[in-house]
Amino acid sequence: MTITDPTQAREALMEFLHRNAPVTIITGAGICTDSGIPDYRDSDGEWKRTPPVQHQDYMRSEAVRKRYWARSLFGWPVLYHAQPNSAHHAITQLQQQKLISHIITQNVDGLHQKAGANNVINLHGYANDMVCMSCQQVTPRLEMHERSLKMNPDFAALEATAAPDGDADLEADFEQFNVANCMSCGGILKPDVVYFGDNVPRPRVEEAQNVLKNSNGLLAIGTSLMVFSGYRFARQAYQNNQPIALLTLGKTRADEIADIKLNCSIKDVLL
Repeated sequence: MTITDPTQAREALMEFLHRNAPVTIITGAGICTDSGIPDYRDSDGEWKRTPPVQHQDYMRSEAVRKRYWARSLFGWPVLYHAQPNSAHHAITQLQQQKLISHIITQNVDGLHQKAGANNVINLHGYANDMVCMSCQQVTPRLEMHERSLKMNPDFAALEATAAPDGDADLEADFEQFNVANCMSCGGILKPDVVYFGDNVPRPRVEEAQNVLKNSNGLLAIGTSLMVFSGYRFARQAYQNNQPIALLTLGKTRADEIADIKLNCSIKDVLL
């Protein structure tokens, strides 16, 4: 069943939650656009822009890393300073009402936690932390950002438009960019997130699978579920005969297996 009227969608969502409480929620980039963070895909689930950097490209190419960090000088502060919007706060309230148990988020911004939610699984990691790919030391990304600004004053003076997940639209001579490496061992630093082409750590996947298994249903909000790391949970719920509800505008990979599709603006439904 597909619902496009926001008022009807709100009523159907609350009925779904009360009938199946507690449910597990999985959220995606669509929930963060009202916080000023751009998303990746259009209403048909297609890329709006060039797909993000691939893990192997980042690791083996200094040129890719130079381009990535130059653009991040402008894109990451938008992510870092973003604040939860009404949807994040509404989800926290639903959790406090025991209608929601856990939140599996594909986002890397930490906004659910900023909104006061608990039992949050950062499926794809947390973009405000850095990890050294050699010694595995985890450090605040703010430290690297400030080092990068000091090392690249000419780039810091440029202007760019923010893009998803801390990227930005910037074209320059990236060969001149100086990349800050690990202060402890000189290794390659990378945001502590799962890049495209990399795998979600198995313990994290298993934790999320167990959370869903022990709940009474799945609600997907603001995600097309086009990436398998998210779609796997819809497939798991379907195979286990758990009800599935979708709240997002446009096509999702789980449309054919969902019990209810709320094809509406998130903010119009989650008041």
